[in-house]
Amino acid sequence: MPHTCKFWFLQNLTVCVVLLGCAWMNSSIYGEEDPHQAAKVRGQALFAQKCASCHGAAGQGGTESYKTPLIGDASIVELTRIIDATMPEGEPEQLDKAQSEDVARYIYDAFYSPDAQIRNSPSRIELSRLTVRQYQQAVTDLLGSFRGGYENTNEFGLKATYFDGRRFRKEDKKLERIDPVVQFDFGEGKPLPDVEMASDEFSIHWTGSLVAPETGEYEIIIKTANGVEFWLNDESKILIDGRVRSGNDVEWRERINLLGGRRYRLRLQMFKSKNAKEKTAAIALWWRPPHKTEELIPSRYLLPAWTPEVFIVNTPFPPDDRSAGYERGNSISKEWEQSTTDAAIETAAYVAKKLKDLAGYGRDANPEEKKRKVREFSIRFVERAHRRPLSDDEKARMVDRWLDATEDLETAVQRIVLLTLKSPRFLYREIVGSPNDPWNVASRLSFTLCDTIPDQQLRDAAAKNELQKPDQLQRQAERLVRTDAGKAKLKTFLLNWVRVEHLHDIAKDSQQYPEFTPAIVSDLRTSLELFVDEVLQSNEASLKQLLLEDHIWMNGRLAKFYGADLPENADFQKVRIDNGQRAGVLTHPFLMAGFAYTSTTSPIHRGVFVTRSVLGRSLKMPPIAVSPEPADLHPNLSTRERVDLQTKAEMCRTCHNLINPLGFPLESFDAVGRFRAEEKGKPVDATGQYLTRAGVEEKFAGSRALAEFLATSPETRAAFTQQLFQNLVKQAWPAYSKDLLTQLDQKFAASNLNIRELAVAIAVATARVPETAETAAK
Repeated sequence: MPHTCKFWFLQNLTVCVVLLGCAWMNSSIYGEEDPHQAAKVRGQALFAQKCASCHGAAGQGGTESYKTPLIGDASIVELTRIIDATMPEGEPEQLDKAQSEDVARYIYDAFYSPDAQIRNSPSRIELSRLTVRQYQQAVTDLLGSFRGGYENTNEFGLKATYFDGRRFRKEDKKLERIDPVVQFDFGEGKPLPDVEMASDEFSIHWTGSLVAPETGEYEIIIKTANGVEFWLNDESKILIDGRVRSGNDVEWRERINLLGGRRYRLRLQMFKSKNAKEKTAAIALWWRPPHKTEELIPSRYLLPAWTPEVFIVNTPFPPDDRSAGYERGNSISKEWEQSTTDAAIETAAYVAKKLKDLAGYGRDANPEEKKRKVREFSIRFVERAHRRPLSDDEKARMVDRWLDATEDLETAVQRIVLLTLKSPRFLYREIVGSPNDPWNVASRLSFTLCDTIPDQQLRDAAAKNELQKPDQLQRQAERLVRTDAGKAKLKTFLLNWVRVEHLHDIAKDSQQYPEFTPAIVSDLRTSLELFVDEVLQSNEASLKQLLLEDHIWMNGRLAKFYGADLPENADFQKVRIDNGQRAGVLTHPFLMAGFAYTSTTSPIHRGVFVTRSVLGRSLKMPPIAVSPEPADLHPNLSTRERVDLQTKAEMCRTCHNLINPLGFPLESFDAVGRFRAEEKGKPVDATGQYLTRAGVEEKFAGSRALAEFLATSPETRAAFTQQLFQNLVKQAWPAYSKDLLTQLDQKFAASNLNIRELAVAIAVATARVPETAETAAK
């Protein structure tokens, strides 16, 4: 026997003897009183003998055969099945079922299970910078805090003023009203047939606010052959100037970046001149929102109320890390550093341009008054950016030295803004003072629920030291979660939870689904967003609603495609179709079409969605890339039969035994999300099953049965709790307490799965750092 082989043999023989001796000693100690402990001891010996050479002595991986650690979230029952069927690789007959269970019990407790992972690799609260979203929101609200709030209104549409003449003179005003949308064709007549107008010319002035449903680039489109002017957000800068028409232009287009969940001041003016070449009058205000097609701006996004100007950072940033399943500010790069510099320069230039408005001095203010006002503004600016008051020394260092260095106030303020926005106190989270001082508590509450700096109410509470008791934190959290920023953050999370960001460019076979147009896809996305809004705005705001509601928001175009009874021009409204077969987001046509191929369904994609998003199970990357089995190669097989054929290999079954049975119950919906009872002349088999982590096999027939199981499953509840925690706090939950997730899960269950109440509970639980975590944070 070669020397290396002798060494390997003796080394492993020694390990086995030692482990078997330990197993005998432990079995003598525990005897019949603790069979699970005895099983783990036997499993430890078997693992060392049969598995450690590939997986590592502690399952750490890193070997040529298995590079990744042996960790996951499968139950002992599932692990036993996997080990019995596949391990040792190529020779599973070496272990019988009882031995496989012993190995499963050992690795589950030693290093595989989530609890073991937490025990072996304790988490801590990590130093974190602002994410891109947090940076953008924080700068916007920092400047917005000097401008006041907006008018509240329960109405929708724009305030319209009609004038007899084209000069918008007060004496020519004929009518004021609220127009739900801007879409008019007056022909050669006058805009107000029932109102006497002496002139052949007229003008209309619309004012109000535009609500941006999501962050991104919007294209504003005005369709008219008449004179037109349009301002959005910044009234000192006209966005569309159509006073003079070139050639036969009848459309005006401009693009603008907007932050989602916010309101923007809008002003639109249209005028018809008697001397104009165009004798008719018509106008329509359209847009193309992010990820959607062009459409008339709906009334639900127009408000007849005033809104102050909003500053938006247009500097591009590199994307945040999302490898853990949520955006984190855990990495620094040259690109990010450069973006923060460019954004600070952009913001400083804006502040200098708008200094009179922001600092609050008039045109006639003398130099001393201007400097006093600018100093007051600068101090408040730095304090709000740093999320805490400044000491006298800090005021002198960060404000006064720059104001005293030059007589040019705009230059001085630009330097102050640059210094402030490049400071770690702005760019990083809660790094100054005691971790639990009231200013850090206020900052955590605000960023957790709103992704932005504390507002005036939070600052006042911190100044009065009113953020120490649980009831004080509770009141503030309940307020914040209902603000526009709080609603926008929860909506963004829920859309990410259903993987909307992965469902771009949905397209179908034009011959098989000729009526499935980009406009249908755009309407479907709007339908899903309206459903999420509906749930979040309801009193219950329940996860059960998201999974079980049997209606869909549809307009006339969607109703025609999906067989609902609505007029062709109907606006979005709740509709029940398919005899109660629908189940919330689970069967929403946007997701069903997104998790499908161009001409066939994909039980695998749908099953992965249920497995990962809803049940929170981890899945490994496929060992090899496998192309889908083309449908035309198996013309007589159903999609279910084809998928079973494709994934029958043993290397695939480890994951697909979990994925496929969770995707098959959604087979009653075709590749565009329409309900079907048959496929290729055969009844659709929509049965499925799931082996819970408690070892119970649940069976369900169809999407409703699957949804009802998910809506009541402790696994769904716990997975949702963990995902919402990570999205809000952007830290690992074990860093706060090993029992925190269980406590939050219990509160979630007690609230009947109220999502708002869970968000509040998370914010309150993490607003003050636990003593053990506080030491680590320091």
